[in-house]
Amino acid sequence: MSRLPIRTRVTLAFSGVMAVLLAALGLFIYLRYESQLNETIEQGLRSRAAEAGAAALADGGPRLGRSGGGSLVEPDESFAQLVSASGRVVDASPHVGTEPVLDPDRLAAAAAGPVFFDAPPPPGVEGQVRVLATAVADVPGSDVIVVGASLDDRDEALANLATLLLIGGPVALLLASLAGYLGIGAALRPVEDMRSRAAALSGSDLGERLPVPAVEDEIHRLGETLNGMLDRVEAGVRRERAFVDDASHELRTPLALLKTELELAGRYSDDPADLRSAIASARAEVDRLIELAEALLVVARANEGQLPLDRGRVDVAELLAAVGERFGPRLREDDRPLWIEPGDGLAIVADRDRAEQALTGLVENAIRHGSGPIRLRAEPDGDLVAIHVEDSGPGFAEGFLPRAFERFSRADPGRVGAGYGLGLAIVDAIAGAHGGRCGAANRAGGGADAWIALPAAVR
Repeated sequence: MSRLPIRTRVTLAFSGVMAVLLAALGLFIYLRYESQLNETIEQGLRSRAAEAGAAALADGGPRLGRSGGGSLVEPDESFAQLVSASGRVVDASPHVGTEPVLDPDRLAAAAAGPVFFDAPPPPGVEGQVRVLATAVADVPGSDVIVVGASLDDRDEALANLATLLLIGGPVALLLASLAGYLGIGAALRPVEDMRSRAAALSGSDLGERLPVPAVEDEIHRLGETLNGMLDRVEAGVRRERAFVDDASHELRTPLALLKTELELAGRYSDDPADLRSAIASARAEVDRLIELAEALLVVARANEGQLPLDRGRVDVAELLAAVGERFGPRLREDDRPLWIEPGDGLAIVADRDRAEQALTGLVENAIRHGSGPIRLRAEPDGDLVAIHVEDSGPGFAEGFLPRAFERFSRADPGRVGAGYGLGLAIVDAIAGAHGGRCGAANRAGGGADAWIALPAAVR
C-alpha cells in the first residue's frame, strides 16, 4: 500500500469510506422501508379487524367473506376468521375454510389483547401472511376475530428496493471514486508543477523558484517553505563561490611573490647575499601560505561541525595573561599599553588552544586596525563568560559591522596588506563550535569593542 502513489492511496481510502457509508445508508433505507411497509400492513389489519368485529356484533350483519377491506389490503390477498373462546371457527372468509389459524396459546394471548404474528399461508392465500388476532369485545369468553394479509407485495417491494440498492450503490461508489480521483489530481497538480520545476533546476539557475498556488493552503505553505530553502541554498552556494574566488585571490598573491623570489634566486645565484635574501623572502611567503591554509581549514571544519575540540576548565586570568605575554613585546615596540582585567575567579569550559587562537585574532585585529591602548577584560554573561578586546582607534565602519565576522570580509576591499579577512571569521567559527557567540560594536567614547562569549565553568 505504501508503494502506491499518493493519489491512488487517497482515492482507495476515500472509496473505502464511501463504500462503508453507502452500505450503511442502503441498510438503513432498506430497514426503514421494511418498517414502514409493516406499519402500513398492520394498520390495514387493524382497520379490517375493526370492520369484521363490527360485522360480527351486528344482528344480521354481513358475513366476513363479504366485508370490505382497506385499499392497502386487497380482499383476494387477505382473509378473516371468527373464532370462539373454545377455538371453534364460527365464521370465515370463503376461501379459508374452517381450519383455525390460531393455536391454543395464541388464542389465549389474543383474548388478553391484540397479537401480531407471521404465519404460513392458509388455503386460498399465497405466500407468508401477517396475522392480527384480537377479541371482539372486552369481556371474558368473547369471540376472537382473526384477520391476515399476504406479505407477497411487501416482499416484492423489498426485493425491488434491494435490487436498486445493489445496482445503484456500486454505480454511485464508482462515480464518487472517479470524482475523488479527479479532484485529488486537481488538488495535487500544484505539487506536480513544483516537482517539474524542481527537476528542471540546475546550478546555473540559482534564481529560479518553485511555482506557488495563489490559495493560501497547505500546498502554498509547502511551496513557500521550499522556496525559502532554495533562498538559503542560493545564499550558501554564492558564499561558497565567493569563498573559492577569495581564496584563489588570496593564494595568488603569495604564490606569485614566491615564484618571483625563486626566479630572482636563480638569476642571482652567484651572489650569496642576494640568494639568502631571496630564500628568506620565499620562506616568509611560505609561512603566509601555511597561515592562510590553516585559517581556511579551521573555517571549513567549523562550517561542517567537525572542528576538533579538547574541552576542559580554563582559568580566564591565565588565558588573558598568556595572550598578553604573546603580544606584550610587539605592543611595547609600538608604544601601545595593554591592560588586562580578568574578572574575579572566572573560568570557562573550552579548548584552551582554540580559545587562545580566538583571542589572538581579536587582539591582532585591534593592533592592525585600531590605535591607542588595548584592554582585555572578562565579565559574566549569563551562563557564558564574555571576553572583550577594546581599543581606542576609529572603530568599525558602520556598514561593515553586520558582516565583520564573515569570511574574507574587509572594511576596505581594495586594501592590500598582510590580512586575509579571516581573523574574525575564525573567532566566529570557534565561538559557534563551543556553543557560544561573538560580536563587535563601536564604543560610545571612540574605538572598537570585539568580544567572544564562551560557556562558563561551574564554580
